[in-house]
Amino acid sequence: MTLQTFHSEAGVLTHSEMTKLIIDAMTTTRSNIDILREDSEFTQSVVDAANVLIEALRADKRVLACGNGGSMSDAMHFAEELTGNFRSHRRPLGAIALSDSAHLTCVANDFGFDQVFARGVEAHGCRGDVLLAISTSGKSPNVLAAVSSAKEKGLSTIGLVGHAESALAKEVDIAVVTAVESKWADRVQELHIIVIHMLVQLIEAALFGPDR
Repeated sequence: MTLQTFHSEAGVLTHSEMTKLIIDAMTTTRSNIDILREDSEFTQSVVDAANVLIEALRADKRVLACGNGGSMSDAMHFAEELTGNFRSHRRPLGAIALSDSAHLTCVANDFGFDQVFARGVEAHGCRGDVLLAISTSGKSPNVLAAVSSAKEKGLSTIGLVGHAESALAKEVDIAVVTAVESKWADRVQELHIIVIHMLVQLIEAALFGPDR
């Protein structure tokens, strides 16, 4: 391998081809962000979601978060930003990602994979808590089951999703939709992590004051 060519089983990518791929990816992401910047409905949904989370955390309630694959990583990222810290050194906030591997495999083995998050909500969720359900497609059966369990237990539900017409967007109390013109989940996930950081920043600012 040289500095100019990169070999793989599929063939050879030149340096200029790799550079173009990188620039194209950043251009697409920037375009998607610009679209959301002009979407007042999206902005309002983030505000609404933040207010629900702030109200719950101010009352010493907890936030549960769930998702599959990359969305599970996002759920874990969101939870640790609250239990640890984001920009402020402050008290920890109650949040848990439903991501324990022993729980997931136990429930999947005994009850089916569709129940892995619902059982977690039943175990940890209490009236007044909030469930943040994350799904790029908005149709994951186990995420939808978690929302159903959350409603039965009196939790507020927020969906972070890529499609407005998805089942998840229609089931939750508040849907934050990062709709983009792409068939790829990664484009949606790039926007989801931005939303997660915005939510945490809004929570910290409301509960502990502006960035210090």
